Amino acid sequence: MRAAITAIERLNEIVGRMTSWLALSLVLVTCLVAVLRYGFSIGWVWMQELYIWMHAIVFLVASGYTLMHEGHVRIDVLYGPASLRTKAWINILGTLLFLFPMLALIAYVAFPYVQLSWSRLETSQEAGGLPGLFLLKSCMLLFVGLLALQGAALVMRSILVLRGDAEWAPGARGASSAAEH
Repeated sequence: MRAAITAIERLNEIVGRMTSWLALSLVLVTCLVAVLRYGFSIGWVWMQELYIWMHAIVFLVASGYTLMHEGHVRIDVLYGPASLRTKAWINILGTLLFLFPMLALIAYVAFPYVQLSWSRLETSQEAGGLPGLFLLKSCMLLFVGLLALQGAALVMRSILVLRGDAEWAPGARGASSAAEH
């Protein structure tokens, strides 16, 4: 179980760090679009779509990384003061009852949508827009996969905590160092 957690979290750490560079690119492209448009009255559809696509990719692909680093919203009034065992149960039940069913629904709805896009090798509907819209739409399935993997790692971590391995608690010092080895 420890090896699986480590492998999943190493993957999401790499994806998250790569995505952070995309976030920087997003800011730079957005600034460039604004300067070109309002400063020089120049604009290209593909460049405007580029920052929208980058935003979607950052959101979708970094969700597993965000879950790993406890960046998703939760009710801290209940979770914050809870014991490690209670937090472990909340993580297990929340993942099994909410996260996994939501991801299953998203996959169920997104898969035919992505499949159709690939069958057409779909591109932007805008003249001068970006090609490869099917690749962007595929990120929805990547979102499901990476977030499901991190959810599984969270459940496994919580099981280890319930077994008495507090160093594997999400957010614990040992947890982050365990993922790095």
